[in-house]
Amino acid sequence: MSTAVRAPLGRLREVADGVHAFLQPPGGWCLSNAGVIAGPDGLVLVDTAATRSRAEALRTAAEGLGRGPVRTVVNTHSHGDHVFGNCVFAPPAAVVAHELTGPEMAATGMALRGLWPAVDWGELALRPPTVTFARSLTLLVGDRPVELRHVGPAHSTNDVVVWIPDARVLFAGDVALPGCTPFCLMGSVRGSLAALDRLRGLEAETVVGGHGQVGGPEVFDETERYLRRILDVAGEGVAAGLTPLQAARLYGVGEFGGLIDPERLVGNLHRAFLEIRRPDLALGTEIDVPGVFGEMVEFNDGRLPTCLA
Repeated sequence: MSTAVRAPLGRLREVADGVHAFLQPPGGWCLSNAGVIAGPDGLVLVDTAATRSRAEALRTAAEGLGRGPVRTVVNTHSHGDHVFGNCVFAPPAAVVAHELTGPEMAATGMALRGLWPAVDWGELALRPPTVTFARSLTLLVGDRPVELRHVGPAHSTNDVVVWIPDARVLFAGDVALPGCTPFCLMGSVRGSLAALDRLRGLEAETVVGGHGQVGGPEVFDETERYLRRILDVAGEGVAAGLTPLQAARLYGVGEFGGLIDPERLVGNLHRAFLEIRRPDLALGTEIDVPGVFGEMVEFNDGRLPTCLA
């Protein structure tokens, strides 16, 4: 039996009438948030957690509301810490996601588990989307419209946000991570900035990030400040002939040292360097994720980034 330190299982927090956030503090690697939207005869979930036990805790909490079973799961993107728990709900629940989510799930499989072998992942099986869309899709939860919008490439190529207009609540996926370091390695820095502009236009009052705390629209400004510094450091690093790791060591995390998982600086710089050196490439172009993760470990004094899942 593993003796690894783990964070407590998540808890529900009501953020609007019939809308709950399932929060897993402190929100670092693989401690992802989820959402529960209650209708008259069932529930819509936003993401499903990383491990079997955490997905089961989400199911217990959600169904404990007494509003019926989980009928629909929305995945905000393909990464395992947001989709591994699909198997706890589907079938019978339908899984809705962007059209790129399923292919990316199939391509990466369960690779995330290999990064943190000490985590108690439990019995998991990939459950890809059963309903997909390209740009947007509106679900009706009773008479409440719930809008799904593709805003990637940002954190990934297939980022979807979940917008509940009447409640002014936005589930932002990993495009916004209040209290945590943004992460664009598998997406785009420039695309993230464009996505933030789009999200501001919604005029949300409550923002539930894919990890971290519940916040408000100020999280968009905080994220933008971080990303613009990434572009500034990357520009100076490219001009000086540095590598992303060298630039990370030279410039450090700056004013953002209080954010969780600061080693993501290296991954973000890799993406920014690529976008500066090769502006002709499509946003979200594939990158050597395992190799960059190894450099993040180097930046972290040779220690594997902490995962409390």
